[in-house]
Amino acid sequence: MSKVYKLVVTAADRFVPTKLRPLWEHEAGPKTIFFWAPAFKWGLVMAGLGDLNRPVETLSIPQSASLAATGLIWSRYSLVIIPKNWSLFAVNVFVACTSLYQIGRAYRHEQALKNKQVKQ
Repeated sequence: MSKVYKLVVTAADRFVPTKLRPLWEHEAGPKTIFFWAPAFKWGLVMAGLGDLNRPVETLSIPQSASLAATGLIWSRYSLVIIPKNWSLFAVNVFVACTSLYQIGRAYRHEQALKNKQVKQ
C-alpha cells in the first residue's frame, strides 16, 4: 500500500463515526482494494445502462458477450475468495445482466430483420 494512501486512511480514521466502524474495519472495506475495485467497476454498469438508449444497430455483440462472460466469471469468483466480496458480486451481476440484455436486444433485432427479408 502506498504511503500516501496510508496517510489518507490514517487521517480519515479519526472522522469515521462509530456506526460505520464495522464497514470501515471490514476485511473488504474502504481500507483495501477489495472495496475500491468494485466501486470503480460501477462505471461499467453505468455505461451499460447508458447504452440502453443506443440504437440497436450500433451494439457490439462481441463486446457485450465479453462483458457478460466477465460479469459471470467474476460473480462466481467473488463468492469463493476469502473474504467473500459482496460488493464485487453485486457489481458483476449487474455488468452481466446489462450485457445479457444488450445481447438479447441485438438478437431480437437480427431475428426481426430475417423475418422481414423472408416476407419480402
